[in-house]
Amino acid sequence: MKNSFTLIYDVVKQIPCGKVATYGQIAMLAGNPRWSRVVGYALHVNPEPGIIPCHRVVNRFGEPSSAFAFGGVNEQIALLENEGVRFTDGRVDLSRYLWDGKEESFVLD
Repeated sequence: MKNSFTLIYDVVKQIPCGKVATYGQIAMLAGNPRWSRVVGYALHVNPEPGIIPCHRVVNRFGEPSSAFAFGGVNEQIALLENEGVRFTDGRVDLSRYLWDGKEESFVLD
């Protein structure tokens, strides 16, 4: 049986390049809509930053994390911009860039 962090990482790995997901969305897809803060904790200790794209997770307003663990908020913005995600007034347009949870083959073991 997988633990909550493993379930969260499995979901985050599915977010395609050029898309973002919210903490709440990841929590729901990982199996518990109350895990939004747990998602934040899991991403903060991401064991595989090059494999688990935690930079693609933003808050419910489309704002990057001020506590982005791997270089700060400016690094998260730069990583997303390098993938084609654009910011307006410090936010991602979720109507344009929000992942629908279906673009990649999404399967939890």
